[in-house]
Amino acid sequence: MYDVSTRKRAIALVAQGRSLNSVSRETGISRAAIRSWQDRLEPLPRMAAPFPDPPSDRVTYSYLLGLYLGDGCISPHPRGPGHYLRIACADAWPGLIDACEAALRAINPAHTAYRVQAVGYVSVVGYYPHWPHLFPQHGPGKKHERRIALEAWQQAIVHEHPWEFVRGLIHSDGCRITNWTEKTIDGVRKRYEYPRYFFSNLSGDVIRLFTDTLDHVGVEWKMANPRNVSIAKRAAVALMDTHVGPKY
Repeated sequence: MYDVSTRKRAIALVAQGRSLNSVSRETGISRAAIRSWQDRLEPLPRMAAPFPDPPSDRVTYSYLLGLYLGDGCISPHPRGPGHYLRIACADAWPGLIDACEAALRAINPAHTAYRVQAVGYVSVVGYYPHWPHLFPQHGPGKKHERRIALEAWQQAIVHEHPWEFVRGLIHSDGCRITNWTEKTIDGVRKRYEYPRYFFSNLSGDVIRLFTDTLDHVGVEWKMANPRNVSIAKRAAVALMDTHVGPKY
């Protein structure tokens, strides 16, 4: 958990006559750990952590993968070997927050998750040492600044459960809206409304994962601009309504 240089620094502070309490407060290291280093400075050898198997709940994983690629991030524990998975969910969609937490609990082997309120959104958070293995798209920098590609086992899950993946992406970076237009027919001005879906992402790779999956399930789409996918055809919207629906 702590490297040898950190251990030596803590022991050096104790050797100066400092109390364990004061060294613990300054370094953030527990008194028990500092006390144990006085007897043994070198860390005990660790066995390599086993690589986790792909999640058995493949349906939920496909949905959580979509959420992660849209609004998720993984960060290391500041003083330990584990990682945090965080999914940002807007306050406007309490049902989405519930669904996100349920999915994270289902995939996290500890079956735990919690919420952190921020201004305008909630971070749904789960702690697990091996999140980077379950979401290997994790890496330094922003997603749109690095290559995003699915591993073969992830692609197999998405192929089996494409609608859950699409739903996760829509819930993270998509929306269902109602457009309207006016037409004059027989001298009468009438208003017409029609629904459509949009998906926006700065990563061209994530956009392609979304559109490839739409092709797989037979949803017609077009690019409204380089970072915005539009689904407006009546049959395509009907399919999306059946399997995805609006946020709630």
